[in-house]
Amino acid sequence: MNWDEVDILYSQEQIKNRVKELGLQISRDYQGEELLVIGVLKGAFVFMADLIREIDLPLELDFIGVSSYGASTISSGEVRIIKDLDYSVEGKSVLLVEDIVDTGLTLNYIKEILKKRHPHSVKICCLLDKPSRRKSPIKAEYVGFSIEDHFVVGYGLDYAGRYRNYPAVCILKPAVYEK
Repeated sequence: MNWDEVDILYSQEQIKNRVKELGLQISRDYQGEELLVIGVLKGAFVFMADLIREIDLPLELDFIGVSSYGASTISSGEVRIIKDLDYSVEGKSVLLVEDIVDTGLTLNYIKEILKKRHPHSVKICCLLDKPSRRKSPIKAEYVGFSIEDHFVVGYGLDYAGRYRNYPAVCILKPAVYEK
């Protein structure tokens, strides 16, 4: 890992504590419901893996793959589904897990698709929320951390496919992507 390219925003310990808190809250809120946790690939997989271990309920999990960034630091606004769900959401309480809510365009697109499939409910849990960049009126019900407008990597988040394995959420230094 090249720690010279990043500044740590949230440490591994801070993330672990916050994920535990989110898991407790979700466990309380969904008590007695049939919960389907859907992770948005690829960024949410690390967060989702830790989160579901903190949810004390029976649950199913699935993944949806979308693309809106490519190798850019800015969302293109064009969302493509590259992997659809394996399970039906009909009648289920859906918890959509995302790494970061930036413009909100991707999550709004996914949420609208899921609502057409007649779930009992659809709520969003994100590790990071960046409200200053919002272009779509979407709001996560469960938020790990609210952040300023930084380009962040680590803990599943990437830049051009790199940095996902960093155990902390880090601000990527502009010198890396302004080449």
